[in-house]
Amino acid sequence: MSLRFSAISGISKESDTLSPSSGAKITAIFGENVFTLKTAREYLSDEGYKSLTTSIRGGKKIDRTVANQIANGIRAWAKSKGVTHFTHWFQPLTGTTAEKHDSFFTIKSDGTAIEEFDGAALIQQEPDASSFPSGGLRATFEARGYTAWDPSSPAFIMEIGKGKTLCIPTIFVSYTGDSLDYKAPLLKALESLNKAAVDVCNYFDKNVTKVTATLGWEQEYFVIDEALANARPDLIQSGRTVYGAAPAKGQQLEDHYFGSIPERVYAFMRDFENESYKLGIPLRTRHNEVAPAQFECAPIFEEVNIAVDHNTLLMDVMTRVAKRHKLVVLLHEKPFAGINGSGKHNNWSMATDTGVNLLAPGKTPKTNLMFLTFFVNTIKAVHDHADIMRAAIASAPNDHRLGANEAPPAIISVFVGQYLAKVLADVETRVGTKFDEQDEAILKLDLHRSIPELMLDNTDRNRTSPFAFTGNKFEFRAVGSSANCANAMTVVNTIMADTLRKFKADVDALIEKGDKKEIAIMHVIQKYIVESKKVLFEGDGYSDEWHHEAERRGLPNLKTTPIALDAMITDKAKKLFESNGVYSHSELEARHEIELEKYIKKVQIEARIMGDLAINHILPAVIKYQNELLNNVNGLKAAGLPESAYKSQLTILKEVSDHIQIIHSKVHDMVEARKIVNNITDTRTKAIAYESQVKAAFFDDIRYHVDKLEHLVDDEYWTLPKYREMLFLR
Repeated sequence: MSLRFSAISGISKESDTLSPSSGAKITAIFGENVFTLKTAREYLSDEGYKSLTTSIRGGKKIDRTVANQIANGIRAWAKSKGVTHFTHWFQPLTGTTAEKHDSFFTIKSDGTAIEEFDGAALIQQEPDASSFPSGGLRATFEARGYTAWDPSSPAFIMEIGKGKTLCIPTIFVSYTGDSLDYKAPLLKALESLNKAAVDVCNYFDKNVTKVTATLGWEQEYFVIDEALANARPDLIQSGRTVYGAAPAKGQQLEDHYFGSIPERVYAFMRDFENESYKLGIPLRTRHNEVAPAQFECAPIFEEVNIAVDHNTLLMDVMTRVAKRHKLVVLLHEKPFAGINGSGKHNNWSMATDTGVNLLAPGKTPKTNLMFLTFFVNTIKAVHDHADIMRAAIASAPNDHRLGANEAPPAIISVFVGQYLAKVLADVETRVGTKFDEQDEAILKLDLHRSIPELMLDNTDRNRTSPFAFTGNKFEFRAVGSSANCANAMTVVNTIMADTLRKFKADVDALIEKGDKKEIAIMHVIQKYIVESKKVLFEGDGYSDEWHHEAERRGLPNLKTTPIALDAMITDKAKKLFESNGVYSHSELEARHEIELEKYIKKVQIEARIMGDLAINHILPAVIKYQNELLNNVNGLKAAGLPESAYKSQLTILKEVSDHIQIIHSKVHDMVEARKIVNNITDTRTKAIAYESQVKAAFFDDIRYHVDKLEHLVDDEYWTLPKYREMLFLR
């Protein structure tokens, strides 16, 4: 029996699904494995607690003189939980997390065995950095790198089986101080935004001393049976199916969306949610997504840095917990052709330490002017840096998704809804007028006359827009499901910081010329609306008309990753990131190189898988069926029957034979093309060649013929689980 049929048989014999044993309230277990400030108050001295809180709330470094006190307190807490090991938990540029476990156990010079965790081990470690991507920042033999504790993200305990490990969230830098991870640049971008946003907020409220960017991600994913996944080498090695004919029923009925959650998946959801709650991940929502076997979860909004850590952690938790239920979580952006892919919508906003959401219309003219300021600055930031935003979400997996089914196109545009579009238009029409102190547009700006109050919750949600305003936040829908949110959030917060800084300079220049503050602000807002209105689009992003219109407007439509990534290393990008203290020129060049290498390797792996499956799985099965057809035809001939008696068999035989020849020929040509491309030394040229000469030239074509064979060949001969089985059997 083939793996496929063995897997199908095993599903029907599946024992009762695992259910979480805990029946405790969420509030009873939430954060129990997190070293929160409440926990710190219990385990730290007054001096240690004060140093930690000052670091978290004020962004100041931990005082090394009290580091040992904090480390001892954390170890005491961890030991009370049964923890034996600790690790610096970081997010290198591989796209996954990294950890190296050390035990608390050590031996003193006199041979005494003890357990200890000192301040030095808490604050900094020196892992081997030679095998992590560096983009040429360091040679392979230069292995030294440092992880440094990020106190703004709390330590937590990871439970794997019966083992427990204390995880210290850290940044990861090279010996020369260059960032080698996602977190360090994100922290820099958040600080840059904080400073720039506070300066602008002070036009309206001098009490604002801090602005925090917030993030609420929506994680989409597929869940399929583990045995079926194991019978698909392409899923195991690349995360997506390189072959697979569309089933008779896919998502056309849209009956899966928000439908009843299958019991086995429901048990898995409850299980990974409980694990997440213990880690302080505030999951709030779960539901079926549009595609069959596709689901989504979403948390309550958090500060961006914490939200990024939690999402990265969640992906690991989901993957591990799924194994308990003999399931596999697919986080690839497009694991199945012809149905919706998976994204990770990043809902982004900004909040002041006075409790104001800067992207929510207020109740007074002053707060409405503040909202309009930040709202228009966001649009201006996207307009000026759309190419860099596209680069931030560029990847080989996301190229399969963008512009397909529900995913937004590769054209970066902004949707604001009809009410706010009218507000912007009203402000724009006043171009050339001279505002004065009595102008109602400034002194009596009342957005609620133009915007219904329900709009805060019920703004139109344009599913085709990559960056949509949804009431009190912007939703960056183009981020891929497997991506680290930090990449997109680093860019969004940096471009916003840069735009706000320029906005303040423009306003101050007008004030120096004699304009009143509110009038100066309104003039600059008006100017920014005019300069950035071409990025606004309220229509269907899927339509051909929009693509033509976007081209007419001069908006970039960068459909492939190798070209989209160029925006990272332009002079504009280098100036942007360096002036905001986020990336140096060399760090940008390195990340560009790393992303290109990732693209090359992913396409290369998929090409190898396609060749392997075609030659070692598909064609042998098809040839067996071909022989059966041939024997049938020859038998009928030998029996003296006329050709009309086996005309259909001959037709099928010819179709099968034609597909066999084409597949074999094209796989051979693809392998040869790959050999040629592999000899290219320049990384960018090689990536472009892999896209055009391997992926675009062969992938869809080979798949077409394989998928045609799936419909022709006797089902019993087909070894790979089919879409109808993976998507509907669980």
